[in-house]
Parts: sequence; C-alpha cells; structure tokens
Amino acid sequence: MHTVTPFSRTDTSLLGRWWWTVDRWTLTAVMLLMLIGAALALAASPAAGERIGLDPFHFARQQLLFLPLALVVMLGVSLLSRTGVQRIGTAGTVVAIALLALTLVVGVELNGARRWLVLGDFLLQPSEFVKPCLAVFMAVILTRPRDRQLPHGKLVASAPVVLAALLLVLQPDIGMATTVAAVWFVQMFVAGMPLIWVVLGAAATAGGLVAAYLHLTHVKSRIDQFIDPASGDTYQVDTSLRAFEAGGLFGRGPGEGVIKNSLPDAHTDFIFAVAGEEFGVIACIVIIGLFGFVVFRGFARIMRGGDLFVLVAVSGLLAQFGLQALINMGVAIRLLPAKGMTLPFLSYGGSSTMATAVGLGMVLALTRERRSAEGYGF
Repeated sequence: MHTVTPFSRTDTSLLGRWWWTVDRWTLTAVMLLMLIGAALALAASPAAGERIGLDPFHFARQQLLFLPLALVVMLGVSLLSRTGVQRIGTAGTVVAIALLALTLVVGVELNGARRWLVLGDFLLQPSEFVKPCLAVFMAVILTRPRDRQLPHGKLVASAPVVLAALLLVLQPDIGMATTVAAVWFVQMFVAGMPLIWVVLGAAATAGGLVAAYLHLTHVKSRIDQFIDPASGDTYQVDTSLRAFEAGGLFGRGPGEGVIKNSLPDAHTDFIFAVAGEEFGVIACIVIIGLFGFVVFRGFARIMRGGDLFVLVAVSGLLAQFGLQALINMGVAIRLLPAKGMTLPFLSYGGSSTMATAVGLGMVLALTRERRSAEGYGF
C-alpha cells in the first residue's frame, strides 16, 4: 500500500523539497499542542473574561486568532535556509533589544512591571521575541571564530545577553532574565565552554538570584511562600492543586470544571490546572509527553549532524522551549516558586504564542535534512 502524500519525491519545488526534508513528527506534535491550546482557551477564557467585565469569549476569540497565525508563521520560518535563519536571528535580536529599551520609556505598566508596548488593541511583550532571536544570534557569534577567525567570540556573544538581561531586570522580569541567562549558559557549554567558565557562570547565576532575593520584594515574597506556604498568600497555587485533585485521572469533562472560575490566572499562568481539572491527569501526562517529545526529538536530530552552528542554535531554542514549559507546569503543581510564565501554545498570550512559533519554525528549518553543505530554502 502506498502512502498518500501531497508531493512526490521528484518534486523539486520549494514546498516539495520542504515536505521531504522537514521533521514531520515534530511538526505533528507541535500542531497537537496548538489544538490542545485551542480547546483549553475555550475552557479557561470565559471565567477570566467575566471576572474583569469583558465578553466571556473575549480571550478565547483572540487566542483562536493567534494560533492559526502562529502556525502560518512557524511554517513560513521553517522554509528558511540556514543563512535565512541567521539573518532573522540577527535582525530580530537588534529590533527586540531596541523594543525592550523602548518599553522602559513608553511601555504600559501592569501589576508593578513595565513589560508591554501598546499596539492598537494588542499588547506586545518584546521580551518574548528576544529569546528565540538571541539564541540564534548567540550561535552565530559563538561558532563564527572557527570559520572566520573572529577573536574572543564567547566574550562578544556575552554582550547582547548581558544587555538583554539588564533591560529585563529593570522591567522587572527576573524570571525572563534568568531564562535568557540559562539558555546562554547551555549554548556556551555546547559550544565548548572551558570548565572555569562553568564554575564562574554558576557562581554568577547564584549571586544574581541571591541579590534579587535580597533587594526585590516580590522575588523574596515568592521564594518565601514556596519554602513556607504559611508565610504569605498562596491562593492561586492552592487553588491549582485543588483543580488537579478534583479532576482525578480522567477529569470532569470539557467545560465542566468549576474550580477554574475562582482561579484568576486560569487562562494564562495556570492553564495546566484547567487541563488537570477538565481532562484529568492522563491528559496532563500526554501534554508533558508532547513537550518532551519535541525537545528530545530535536536534540536527537541535531546530534546526527556535523554543523556546529545548528547544534548550538537548536540547543538554545529547545532549551528555552522546554525550560518555559517546565517552569509553568512546575509552578502549577508547587514544585517551583510562583513565576508568571506562560505554557507555550496553551496559555493565552499573543506575544508568547507568536514568539514560540518563530522559535520552533527556526528549529524545523535548522533540523531539515540537508542535501548539500549550504542546504536550501530562502
């Protein structure tokens, strides 16, 4: 029996070559995450909309607009060549860092943080786009010395990371700054970081976290509450745990959850709890499995190749994707201190959804099976 495909193996068009070289397993897993995100948007958004006086399906409609657009963006980016990804990463880093600086001047302040720029009816969070673009740009700098003898590549690569992290701290967004630093650390290690850099990097990260704990009230409060829940308000995490308990193995059923109605951030930071209440622990394990599959499948593909740039870039992109998912789900089940970080493709948020699509589009582009040293695409 022959498998029906939209393109024959002799098709030399751009789409034909893309179809036979892209990782269709990873693409399928990501599309499943998007479908789950659409279902959870319909489940979690009505209560959030009603709570702040909006139309019950306000957030759901917006997210159902973002997800198809994100799919188009991801597929478009996946068509790029290796050089095209490098150009997008470099230009995107410059623009995103400039927007981060602009946010500190004209950004809108919400919940004590200045992280968003107003674009008509939408809020743009530049920090989300810094992550994938910076990961690719760092890979360009870190791997260029071997090709073009650029001196001090690792030191040059550190400059934009330090600048981005500083701008994030000033917002303040310690969680995002820590994520950027962690991805940088992963990429430096993959690119061949000396052992002394490993020690210094770990010490600097620990020192930064201690400083944040000592000087930033909200950071201290969240860590204290994680260590000793009785020391402060742990309402959201407690409610999240009750949602998982109520859902059991198979959940209450689509639309039947009730605890989500009293969970303020059910559509964003605690969307995983909504999945637990309505679809059960089994569904949550499936979601974890899909995230894990995308990450480990990506690493398996780059380990087979010999391109150092691809190895460093994709390692960074997958690290940030997996780390963000891990943090969000860890917070929801009280394994980690509270941190306002979305669950990729599942949580409501246009900036997060689109930036994740760009990052995974880059992963798909760089892990395509190349038939020549230059690869193909545009």
